[in-house]
Amino acid sequence: MQFKKYPFERLNELLDGVEPNSSYSPISLTIGEPQFETPKFIKEALANSLDLLNKYPKSSGEIELKEAQLGYLKRNFNVELTLEQIIPTFGTREVLFNFPQFFLSNKKAPKMAFVNPFYQIYEGASIASGADVVYLNLEKANGYKPVINKEKLEGVDIVILNTPSNPTASVMSLEEMKSWVKLALEMDFLLINDECYIELYLDKPIPSLLNASVEVGNSEFKNVLVLNSISKRSSAPGLRSGFIAGDRDILKEYLRYRTYVGCAIPLPLQKAAAVAWSDDKHVEPFREAYKENMLLAKDILGVEIPEATFYIWIEVEDAIQKAKELYKEYNVKVLPGEFLGREGAGVNYWRIALVYDPKVTKEALERVAEFLEKY
Repeated sequence: MQFKKYPFERLNELLDGVEPNSSYSPISLTIGEPQFETPKFIKEALANSLDLLNKYPKSSGEIELKEAQLGYLKRNFNVELTLEQIIPTFGTREVLFNFPQFFLSNKKAPKMAFVNPFYQIYEGASIASGADVVYLNLEKANGYKPVINKEKLEGVDIVILNTPSNPTASVMSLEEMKSWVKLALEMDFLLINDECYIELYLDKPIPSLLNASVEVGNSEFKNVLVLNSISKRSSAPGLRSGFIAGDRDILKEYLRYRTYVGCAIPLPLQKAAAVAWSDDKHVEPFREAYKENMLLAKDILGVEIPEATFYIWIEVEDAIQKAKELYKEYNVKVLPGEFLGREGAGVNYWRIALVYDPKVTKEALERVAEFLEKY
């Protein structure tokens, strides 16, 4: 297998040898890692569960955690799933990587489609699976949303959507998602939505692909799966708590596969994750902070703010070179969009992650604006 360099490795190579302006404190706007404290009640649940370290966790996940995640889906999206329709995962990165390998293992000529630019683990999964790839290009002309093209999708086995989107911050409507569910049933491919940013909305809640599935009469979620994570909503990426939910028939076989993978979640982490998934109130301050950051970006950079996520996808001519110059002159790191795409996707864009408190974010954005005003 020949995996490509991860975006952050490419960024490190780009900035290697560059001496940043020491007049400024360093600020990195590159990684989507929340820079807020994990809520106290979650940390206490973890600390109070440490005695469970002497026990093996189940690959299927503890009932307590599964019920907490099912409750989360019911409260936030008004969808009711059974225990057989959800599997707790060790975050979502591992499942995004190993699930396609499981699902495509018996396909003679496996084929995946996914959004472009993208979270690079999608590409890693395609390489590990030996799958051909169809890019669903996210462009300014289509509102950075995937466009249905039946001819391109002929023979595809898996389609991965990502709405709300990393990196473009675009959000597909319920009607748009319904069209994709109908197509998945018509063409018999598996449709997956990576929904890790779904709770970081600015004004109003965003529907899940599960809602779209129910809306078109597919209440058993045939050919439909969603993934979600606690990392963003609870500022707890270290808990590594996610889930995959939907089509029970596919998940039944995938669960057997997972017993061999060996990625069971330690019991103290499951206990802490269960209390986090069970509570929605603690998410509100994070959501408000990200909204304030977006409004700052609108005021300072003059950008149109998205419906969700904490990303700004901003057009910058000669983005790679200017990312290097920004770091040198203002000690701010941003991620060139080109590092997140293929075949020209993301060229002349920056992805800016507004993951700090508004005070730090304001300072960072003012530096970026001052830099861009020079060009």
